[in-house]
Amino acid sequence: MTLELPGYAHVYSGKVRDLYAPLDESGSPRRDQLLLVASDRLSAYDFVLDTPIPDKGAVLTQMSLWWFDQLADLVPHHVVSTDVPEAVAGRAVLVERLDMLPVECVARAYLTGGGLSEYRASGSVSGVALPEGLVDGSRLPEPIFTPSTKAPVGEHDEPIPFEGVVAEIGPALAERVRELTVAILARGNAIAAERGILLADTKVEFGLRGLDLREGEDVREAIRERGADCEIVLADEVLTPDSSRFWPADGWEPGRQQPSFDKQYVRDWLTSPASGWDKASGEEPPALPADVVEQTRAKYVEAYERLTGADFDRRARLDASAAESLERYGDASRRLADS
Repeated sequence: MTLELPGYAHVYSGKVRDLYAPLDESGSPRRDQLLLVASDRLSAYDFVLDTPIPDKGAVLTQMSLWWFDQLADLVPHHVVSTDVPEAVAGRAVLVERLDMLPVECVARAYLTGGGLSEYRASGSVSGVALPEGLVDGSRLPEPIFTPSTKAPVGEHDEPIPFEGVVAEIGPALAERVRELTVAILARGNAIAAERGILLADTKVEFGLRGLDLREGEDVREAIRERGADCEIVLADEVLTPDSSRFWPADGWEPGRQQPSFDKQYVRDWLTSPASGWDKASGEEPPALPADVVEQTRAKYVEAYERLTGADFDRRARLDASAAESLERYGDASRRLADS
């Protein structure tokens, strides 16, 4: 649902996020910033479900802010400010507008989900050959980069080999985002392990700072030609229960589906006899029952609290550590915001 936010114009709505552009003094949308609002909508199997998960948007936003701080020495982030309209406090951030890379950057530390299906069919995932004998939940010898296409809303992302990323964004930039994606998952797992959580896999979004598109220039061509000379910036959300699989470490047992802190709980209900839904039918999934909604919310909140060590506050703004990170690593974003 589009919100009426004074001083902002609605730009775009994705599966679970809405973008608004702040208005300048003349009432025109600014071209350097966006207000990124995380909704309580939930997507599963390429459908946006009718039933929202209360506080999901706030959990994802606040967890991302915490992770941006933990990852700031690896890659700069896009956050300019958390000073946002009261109507979206706690679940929105003001961000730098970037030229986003046209690929989904995925890394896997454990084998499950779509990666497991691909492995069973070919012995590899996104062109990366894996050892024989792996099962659901197996830890991989080392984290791997398994990119996919970035499909429009309602369509399915398709796995692509690394060569497909090279074709999209050029060899130097492709190598750099591969390194960063794997490094983010490795850092995330090192931190999460201390809290009793395994990060099985994750999807991250990168944008470019400094591409400086010329009038009428195609952004994909510009990325291929000049992207390697730009600064890579971490955008959207990072290492959340929506973009990653969170498993309790004490429940990890290869050879079966793992218990989780993420939306796998919803996926499992949708494909169970209780839902009455046929995934292959093409029909929209049914509404979620109240107990599934409550359990899903509880899992998201537990993941946040276990990771951060803080109690969840749906209206929390930037905490002291994240503010320090923004001060240290957000100079370029603030200069852009003040221009």
